[in-house]
Amino acid sequence: MENLATPALVVDAAVLRANIERLAAYARGHRLRVRPHTKTHKSVYVASLQVAAGANALTAAKAGEAEIMATVCEDILVAYPPVDPERCAQIAALATHRTVRVALDSITAAQRMAQAAAAARSRVGVLVDVDVGMGRTGVQTPEEALRLAEVIDRDPSLHLDGIMYYPGHVWSPPGEQDEALRKVATRLEEVIGLWTKGGLKAGIVSGGSTPTAYQSHLIPQTTEIRPGTYVFNDMNTVHGGFCTIDDCAARIICTVVSTAIPGQFVIDGGTKTFTSDRCIPKPESGYGHIIEYPEARVFALSEEHGQVDARECSRAPKVGERVTVIPNHICPCVNLLDSFWVAEPGNPLRRTAVDARGKLT
Repeated sequence: MENLATPALVVDAAVLRANIERLAAYARGHRLRVRPHTKTHKSVYVASLQVAAGANALTAAKAGEAEIMATVCEDILVAYPPVDPERCAQIAALATHRTVRVALDSITAAQRMAQAAAAARSRVGVLVDVDVGMGRTGVQTPEEALRLAEVIDRDPSLHLDGIMYYPGHVWSPPGEQDEALRKVATRLEEVIGLWTKGGLKAGIVSGGSTPTAYQSHLIPQTTEIRPGTYVFNDMNTVHGGFCTIDDCAARIICTVVSTAIPGQFVIDGGTKTFTSDRCIPKPESGYGHIIEYPEARVFALSEEHGQVDARECSRAPKVGERVTVIPNHICPCVNLLDSFWVAEPGNPLRRTAVDARGKLT
């Protein structure tokens, strides 16, 4: 560790595997499929571990990510509306030799995806994106979901496979999620009931998030779950009560570069390392948690500087000292890196690529 160029992301392989297996065991126990979202790690190495643990399908955010993850798995969901022509063409081309599904919420997106699939002589599966409370994407009513499903079902270049939902608005502690998830289940029941009356079937009902992952059985319509952050975890999941510090597999090693200002030290990671994301459950906590100085608070970030309030610390760090930081939101941090280091017990650190870094189309 002392010879690493910093800032450096180090992943504890034992913790990573434990996180993957824990979710896999839960899913097996509740007869759910796991289709993990790879936007968190963007890594062929991590995706391969997920597939080995029983994930027989993967999720990507963009077509470029899907192309990378298709080297690991035959079944890919692009959980993002395919509207621009280039993205549609990429997805349609991938569908010539992989099982590819997309999630969308408009007739326009369906038509554009169908045109690209027809041109590529492929067929693309579609999940109708239903808003269950997040308020970001998704049709707003069961009637809209039915109308869109009927358009998809009539097109020979598309295949209506089911429904996608995302309960990303649910951040309450695990023991307090029942009521919010019951509302999600009620909305899905309404949509599926209307589809059934119209002669349509939702073979897949794809949902889940890291905060709700282990309560997914409370939404009985769900057939598969798509959590992403669970593989690494971060301070969002720690402060949300969804894991412990020990479950955080990904940590960023930084070097203390200045102690010149009294009561403060500066580390060599700023927004280009940690992003500017605040902690959702605890926004006042700063920009990450420093393991060696738990009383410290990363109170300000510029591009390459992290300013840390050390006034509550029992001792002050020295210039050149290494510290370990768990970021608030690990997903965008990974995307800022070309590679990360894998720490296996008893073995030297091994560098592995962030294979889908920068795949934003």
